[in-house]
Amino acid sequence: MTDPVGKLPSELDQLPDRDPEETAEWAASLDAVTQAAGPHRAAYLMRRSLQHAEGAGLALPKLLETDYVNSIPTAAEPAFDGDLEMESRITAWNRWNAAAMVTRGARYGVGGHIATFASAAWLYETGFNHFFRGKEGDGSGDQLYIQGHASPGIYARAFLDGRLSEQQLDNFRQEAGGEGLPSYPHPRRLPWLWEFPTVSMGLGPLSAIYQARFNRYLANRNIKDTANSHVWAFLGDGEMDEPESTAALALASREQLDNLTFVINCNLQRLDGPVRANFRVVQELEAQFRGAGWNVVKTLWGNAWDELFQLDTTGALLRRLREVPDAQFQTYATRDVAYIREHFFGAEPALAELAKLLTDAKIGECFYTSRGGHEARKVYAAYKAAVEHKGAPTVILAQTVKGYTLGKGFESKNANHQMKKLSIDEFKGMRELLGLPIPDSAFEDGLVPYGHPGADSPEVRYLQERRAALGGPAPARRVHAVALPQPEERAFKALYKGSGKQEMATTMAFVRLVKDLMRDNETGKRWVPIVPDEARTFGMESLFPSAGIYSPLGQTYDPVDRDQLMYYKEAKDGQILNEGITEAGAMADFIAASTSYATHGETMIPFYIFYSMFGWQRTGDQMWQLADQLGKGFIVGATAGRTTLTGEGLQHADGHSHLIAATNPASLNYDPAFAYEVAVIVKDGLRRMYGPEAENVFYYLTVYNEPKPQPAMPEGVEEGIVKGLYRFKEGTPAKADAPRLQLLASGTAIHWALEAQELLAADWGVTADVWSATSWGELRRDALEADEALLRGEQQVPYVTQALSGAPGPVLAVSDWMRQVPDQISQWVEQDWSSLGTDGFGLSDTRAAARRHFGVDAQSIVVASLAQLARRGEVPASAVKEARERYGL
Repeated sequence: MTDPVGKLPSELDQLPDRDPEETAEWAASLDAVTQAAGPHRAAYLMRRSLQHAEGAGLALPKLLETDYVNSIPTAAEPAFDGDLEMESRITAWNRWNAAAMVTRGARYGVGGHIATFASAAWLYETGFNHFFRGKEGDGSGDQLYIQGHASPGIYARAFLDGRLSEQQLDNFRQEAGGEGLPSYPHPRRLPWLWEFPTVSMGLGPLSAIYQARFNRYLANRNIKDTANSHVWAFLGDGEMDEPESTAALALASREQLDNLTFVINCNLQRLDGPVRANFRVVQELEAQFRGAGWNVVKTLWGNAWDELFQLDTTGALLRRLREVPDAQFQTYATRDVAYIREHFFGAEPALAELAKLLTDAKIGECFYTSRGGHEARKVYAAYKAAVEHKGAPTVILAQTVKGYTLGKGFESKNANHQMKKLSIDEFKGMRELLGLPIPDSAFEDGLVPYGHPGADSPEVRYLQERRAALGGPAPARRVHAVALPQPEERAFKALYKGSGKQEMATTMAFVRLVKDLMRDNETGKRWVPIVPDEARTFGMESLFPSAGIYSPLGQTYDPVDRDQLMYYKEAKDGQILNEGITEAGAMADFIAASTSYATHGETMIPFYIFYSMFGWQRTGDQMWQLADQLGKGFIVGATAGRTTLTGEGLQHADGHSHLIAATNPASLNYDPAFAYEVAVIVKDGLRRMYGPEAENVFYYLTVYNEPKPQPAMPEGVEEGIVKGLYRFKEGTPAKADAPRLQLLASGTAIHWALEAQELLAADWGVTADVWSATSWGELRRDALEADEALLRGEQQVPYVTQALSGAPGPVLAVSDWMRQVPDQISQWVEQDWSSLGTDGFGLSDTRAAARRHFGVDAQSIVVASLAQLARRGEVPASAVKEARERYGL
């Protein structure tokens, strides 16, 4: 709705104007400039006024978008701290070897990407030569999130400085023999080089933000001084389409993470074509980051453009740059100068006149090669501005040409991401462009050669001297293995003895255990509780006043529940990371904490607790990232199972996370039934992950919100708990020849099995032994290892086979999960096998009704048991029908 003169209502209309006449004079002045000098001049004056006001400290909203020019003018660039000619030669060698490595690998069909590093080479080289701190200096060094598709360039640099050999380069993407190089940054595959896996796009930027945040967390808790650690995340402009890429921008600005820099390589291309064909991705990203509170540095144009901007006295060039869409600008980079004169400069008379002052060579230089991301001085100025900026994170938007220096067959072509090799003639052209001393004779075998100036060459000495001054090689991963002492036994014993008549859910048992472990004098401070805004759901509010919720600002308000015992306490040195409603953010927290033993040389023990339905299903890709980064800790799926969370229904009912978790080789998955099992598993997990022979694994535990009396731990069951199976309660035969069977149950299902055991004995004269299957996954892992041993000629019997050996009768497995979860071990069970589970979608109802619906309650177990025995002829077939009728099934 507008007023009578058509003016849109504004928030300013709500504010009192103490001098309307003065306001009208300002508006009239603006109108006069518009009429006399045109709207572009008026807009320029307005923006100059806003800039002046900001510099004067006036509180005004900032513009979200600036002109399509560099943020740092050429005249304002700092002096370049290095030998530019030498660095150009180093970069040339790295460009060559990156392309050669991928091209040589194409003989074996293993693929690789050339064009990404070709566009981003100076973005990396400038950082390596001047900014990225290594781990051999003070502190932890910088954390580098390398763009996955740029990995050939990083390998090429490691080859130049002597960290990789020609043979290793020739084994790019050929890892089976043990001497190969992984396709992308994979710490699990090349743990001395890579720190962070990044090629699952979107996870790199998200993780970088939480890594920078975790650096501050360590410092604020006085665990590690991380003041000299800077996080650099190298991203593609296409990658920014991933929701995770921008999911935590507000967190970074809210917590003033000026220890973080995003470097976005804006080559305007993604995998199939332009990132924003009909729009301008640089301007879109600038507005997005500015709106989120980031410092934005645009590095778009090289020095060749300076002359054009100086000649643009009317602003026509700036207007044209603002309106040309990215796909058209990409076309300019591939067409002749005549086309550019007609279609770019011919758009308006002022531009046509400007073009008459330019030679074809100058236009070609500007539109084919001169980008800010291809000039070391421009990149250096941007990086220096980023590290010196305080109070907010910085994003650098660097414009480049995808496939730069690879020749006209590659540069700016839509298909260049999928192009895996150059011809010999194209390499010779590249050699001339880069000025490399590689003779024609080096190509005689039909292969492109690797190039190296020599181990004692000026280039290599310069490279190594620069790295030495910055704290050693980078990227690099270093592990300082320091085993943590085992916590005192007191915390575990509290759960070993059970709860007596008091009912307790296993979720509460876990939280109680960790609360006690956090009091341990040696390791208590190393626990990192992580929760996505459901702490009260999981009974964690008791941790609020004692451990505190981490906030870099502390608590700047008087909490509404301050007079209560378990009030909401935030603290600068708080231990709990309460992330709000973001499972992805909580997982990123977990990854940063779980790998701190390598990143910072400080071992932390994270536990991340969440609705089990919203873990593996929602953030499963991050679980793989965790495994690849060799993370350790406890992931806890609370309110587990498909029937225990009453009333919530389908979207909250998890019956399959153990199935997804079973696909991850680094995840040790447990479904404990009792509090003492939780204690034994956590204790063993601390030993395996943080003891003298620490393993690169993590634990997934499912715990339940169903209160039950917790029994005391029977003697001698610890081994069975850890390995995945033990007999919890042996049945007592009513007579010697009574039919018998084995009931295997995990998690809360053991209570149904115990009730069924009683019904079978009382109503049908059937004896059942009840087994607690704490881990179907670990039973399967052990059995698979036994199978592998047989292939080596070694005799090894799976633990599950040994445990059930000689147990009379058939086996019936039951759980609150899909039948596929227990069915993982069926082939190694010598007895007749059948299972019950909660296949299908969840539903809202009482626990009893849901269990009857899925056919897993005690009565259903009885009927299924009788059916198994009837098939064997051990009970009459009529017993099955009679039981169904008796129990109303």
